[in-house]
Amino acid sequence: MLGLKLPTDTRWAQLAKSDLQELLTDHAWCEQKAASNAIHLVVHNPDKPDLVDAMLDLAKEELEHFRLVHEKIKARGWALGPERKDDYVNRLYQFMLKGHHDKKVALADRLLFAAMVEARSCERFKLLHQTVDDEELKSFYFDLMASEAGHYTLFLEFARKYGPDKECVNRRWAEWLEFEAALITEFGKKQTMHG
Repeated sequence: MLGLKLPTDTRWAQLAKSDLQELLTDHAWCEQKAASNAIHLVVHNPDKPDLVDAMLDLAKEELEHFRLVHEKIKARGWALGPERKDDYVNRLYQFMLKGHHDKKVALADRLLFAAMVEARSCERFKLLHQTVDDEELKSFYFDLMASEAGHYTLFLEFARKYGPDKECVNRRWAEWLEFEAALITEFGKKQTMHG
């Protein structure tokens, strides 16, 4: 369903579960960044009421996920810790078309960027659900997997709605998938969501 060209190496999940404190801290900050991205889309697209409504709902949901992950961190006697740099997302961001003269192209690419992050996160949550030994976290990641799949679909739908045309957006999405497949081979070596 996600269309990812290359699955995450299962060794990443084994590595991630070896340091749940680091994984959860990084995950919490990923949720915060997802909320910030949704707010960015609101701020830059106030003329699109359906997108604004959807992104406000999404920002609220992502902040709730941030809170839930933070609760899981505290329940284990840990503190949140400082924000982690996400090299994977930063590399995706570099691939995104920015400042394009056609605002439809720029908006569609921002939405495709978000869809890509959600798709890989969904896939990673599925792996965590299948791998972690902690039953509470196993259930938690199953729920988040379904949520991320919905976010991925939402971003793709808006990209196709507000992009130049569906064919153009679909071509660009294919480029995103190819780029991400090459990129993901460089990651999976740290106990972070995209590490």
